[in-house]
Amino acid sequence: MTRNCWSFVLLFVALIASLATSCSRKNAPVILPKPTASGVAIVESSGGKQIAQTGSLLPQPVVVQVNDEQGNGVTGALVQFEAAPGVIFDPENGLTDSSGQFTTNVSLGGMAGRYQLTAFTFDKSHKRVNLALQEIALGYQQTLGRRLNDQYCDRCHNPESTVERVSNYDNLDVKPHPFTEGDTLNKMTDADLTAIITFGGPALNKSALMPVWGNTLSKTDIQALISYIHAVADPSSRNSGPMYAKN
Repeated sequence: MTRNCWSFVLLFVALIASLATSCSRKNAPVILPKPTASGVAIVESSGGKQIAQTGSLLPQPVVVQVNDEQGNGVTGALVQFEAAPGVIFDPENGLTDSSGQFTTNVSLGGMAGRYQLTAFTFDKSHKRVNLALQEIALGYQQTLGRRLNDQYCDRCHNPESTVERVSNYDNLDVKPHPFTEGDTLNKMTDADLTAIITFGGPALNKSALMPVWGNTLSKTDIQALISYIHAVADPSSRNSGPMYAKN
């Protein structure tokens, strides 16, 4: 047999071995830790409604708590997470700690939209108890809008101060709507949002404290900012993008 033939045979054998290993990994059963206790409810401690770019890690871990009938945390209860394909949990399951909590780091999928995460446990009768959480993944245009928001809008529209930014919200006689305030902003059309960003509050008979940004932001910038506003609205708007959840 020639050297080329041997090379082909070895390559073929290596390919078959790789496929076999991949299949065995996919079919390998998930070994869950054995719980030592169970609760009646699972609640969010922190980490819901976070915002991150598509395919990236959420800024903060997701923390859930399993409680008993009195609302006390249960130690040693099994918690598992599931979501649409593309979402990664680290770890995906485990037992609650001494405070009844379980913590996981979450990376969102590669498509922009809202992702529904489900945390679940089982009670004494082995009935599944679910908790649904939502996280937001921003696409390219929405990420640009977020940067513009951080640079131009957040100081007045966000009442919370941070190390990097001191909020001006409390100094304003007319309080601006936070961009997450879906009950109000969802009623505004894209034309309304474009007008008030471009020409200031008086364009819609609103407060003159809302300045004119048309000389600073391009039309592309304004569309990106509107896309970001739709993405973070709570409750979500019809333009906030698809919801991804496990089938």
